[in-house]
Amino acid sequence: MQNNTFSTLFVGQNLIKLSAVDSTNNFLKNLVSKSEPLPEGTVIMADDQFAGRGQQESTWHAEPGKNLTISILLKPNFLPLSKQFLLNMAVSIAINNALVNYLGNDVCIKWPNDIYLLNKKLGGVLIENTIVGGAIKTAVIGIGINVNQQKFDDTILNKATSMKQILQEDVNLRQLLIEICSQIEYLYLRLKSGDYTFLRTAYVDKLYLLNKPSYFRKDGRVFEGIIKGVLDSGMLNVEVDNEPVEFNFKEIEFLNYK
Repeated sequence: MQNNTFSTLFVGQNLIKLSAVDSTNNFLKNLVSKSEPLPEGTVIMADDQFAGRGQQESTWHAEPGKNLTISILLKPNFLPLSKQFLLNMAVSIAINNALVNYLGNDVCIKWPNDIYLLNKKLGGVLIENTIVGGAIKTAVIGIGINVNQQKFDDTILNKATSMKQILQEDVNLRQLLIEICSQIEYLYLRLKSGDYTFLRTAYVDKLYLLNKPSYFRKDGRVFEGIIKGVLDSGMLNVEVDNEPVEFNFKEIEFLNYK
């Protein structure tokens, strides 16, 4: 359905609301695969996403009707494959910016694309690109934010939080959606203009544990390191024993010692 309440140029102007779906990303990818073209900026929003996914097939748990579970269609065919992580940077910064307005400057980005408040997870992003002829044809941006949920599964009880737990009041899901879509459009257009330096700086500045001695685990070995930045490829730059070491996605585990 066409949506006239968004002040954006294209992100969110075509909003499709669902009562329940296995995954908003799967639903949007199925729409994209059909012959009728979808406009860039199409948003799928579900009250209940009962099989949501995070990075590398990890499961995303969301209580029906309480959280923001959306997917957005973008067409970043202007972006070189070697720089595709910059799209992740733009989306992560956008969500961070929207949440800072509610929660203050303690909101940060846990590499590669989780949204954290202090040491607890508020949300996450899953980007699935379709690559054709050496270029990104479409990008499906899945976003999940813990908004009004107050109870979490025992397995993540000490690792997750929500906006309501922090603010002690309900947050309007539609208004939050509008703010996130506005931020995504703004930063996506900066990405399209080639403003890579701004995006790199903004992303690194908001990194969880940046420049703080922290513990990590790789292949069963625990070590201390200091996060220094992120490459355009998305690899994390960590200083270990005064030497720079680069790590790929899921290659290291963050350890939070109180």
